[in-house]
Amino acid sequence: MASDRRLDDVALERDLYRRLLDVWLHDEPKALLVDALALMVELTDARRGFLAIFGDEQETPRWWLASGFSDSELKAIMKTISSGIISEVLTSGQPIVRASAVDDPRLSLEHESISRNQIQAVMCLPIGATAGVVYLQDHIDGGSFTESAREHALLFARHLAPIVDRVRLRASKTGDPTAPFRTRLQLDHLVGRSRALADVFGQVEGAARFSVPVLITGDSGTGKTLLARAIHDNGPRAAQPFLELNCAAIPETLFESELFGALPGAHSTATRKMAGKIAAAQGGTLFLDEIGELPLAVQSKLLQFLQSREYFPLGAVSPEKANVRIIAATNHDLRAQVEAKRFREDLFYRLNVLAIAMPTLAERNEDIELLARAVCASACASNELPPMTLSPSAVMAIEAAEWPGNVRQLAHAVEAATIRAAMTRSSSIEQQHLFPEDATTTAPARAALTFQEATRRFQARLLRETLDAAEWNISETARRMDLTRTHVRHLIRAFGLKSGA
Repeated sequence: MASDRRLDDVALERDLYRRLLDVWLHDEPKALLVDALALMVELTDARRGFLAIFGDEQETPRWWLASGFSDSELKAIMKTISSGIISEVLTSGQPIVRASAVDDPRLSLEHESISRNQIQAVMCLPIGATAGVVYLQDHIDGGSFTESAREHALLFARHLAPIVDRVRLRASKTGDPTAPFRTRLQLDHLVGRSRALADVFGQVEGAARFSVPVLITGDSGTGKTLLARAIHDNGPRAAQPFLELNCAAIPETLFESELFGALPGAHSTATRKMAGKIAAAQGGTLFLDEIGELPLAVQSKLLQFLQSREYFPLGAVSPEKANVRIIAATNHDLRAQVEAKRFREDLFYRLNVLAIAMPTLAERNEDIELLARAVCASACASNELPPMTLSPSAVMAIEAAEWPGNVRQLAHAVEAATIRAAMTRSSSIEQQHLFPEDATTTAPARAALTFQEATRRFQARLLRETLDAAEWNISETARRMDLTRTHVRHLIRAFGLKSGA
């Protein structure tokens, strides 16, 4: 048994250094927090964890992440930053480790929340001099943190300090990379301050100056229409019309009429002269969304218009001239469509004079909280509701969730959550408002599981079955599943499994 423990310790230290290398690669504070806190909680078998990184001011953390705490518990944790265990650790630079904080007369007298919440094992460690702090609470087995856990946690905190310093320095130098563009351009509807969004803004600034076609690519829901509008609003045509035509929403038989217009009698519904979108956008911008859905028959006529700047309304015998800028957008791979003969190659090159790729929400994860708060504020204003806030648990849930529908899906979810919160007379949006399906098992129909959720459920079921078969012997379960005992304990905590439940 002693040799097993030594082997586990060696494996743990090996994994620690490997994962430290992974943490070192992070340049963004949010990504650093996620991996670092997950590793600290796993190292110590803590039920709850809190990691904070401070900027120049120590009053409140600039970046923070919590795991396992309710909203009320988080508020108590935040209070300890100014007067409490965290404040003491930040001031002294020394760790505080207690087997039972509630039984420590000095701590229970000085920090009321410890007595009130009956907090047991506590470990609070500084990261550098004043860079940050790790707060860990309650051991998974109900006892105290082991000596090995304390040593590894202290070691990790020491190694984490230079990583945090590097990220803080980078953040102080870059600040909000979108800020310079926002001072020069009108970009109010594009919320965020990520590097990915700043890169897009740089391309908008260049594209807005000219009247050449622009092709915007990106997944559905990323905000391609808002980007097209920003190009228009910041260019010389800003005072002229901006019209949108969704190529996927119009039947092929009506498309040519919709785009070029029609004279009376040109078709059964043309009882009078009908102006097309090109004529309506005269002097301004015509945005062709979902250009990949444009019928081949119309593609040739659009190509002719782009080449000559002249077009024929349906039923006309003479061309009309137009001064219109074309911006197109698609979530398809147009090059692949060209190869498949579903999109004209010459039209592709005409549209692809300037190309801008809109990043997915996963590529600008640090913008999620800002987007959610902006949608919440807008929903409150449009529905004449008092201002609402997003609770810490709601923010964490939003940032942890996957958003395959990108900004559009996130906006719909937050707007719906705002209404649900208002219906319950809540002053803040909680996690259950965002994901009500997680709070009930009686829903008559649920959407198909994501791959990640299906995998998570399979892992939880496999772990429970193995634990039951091994009579909840952690060593035997680890052997059968080819995992370390530490990893098994971490999974038990992550899945919320209990013996006999």
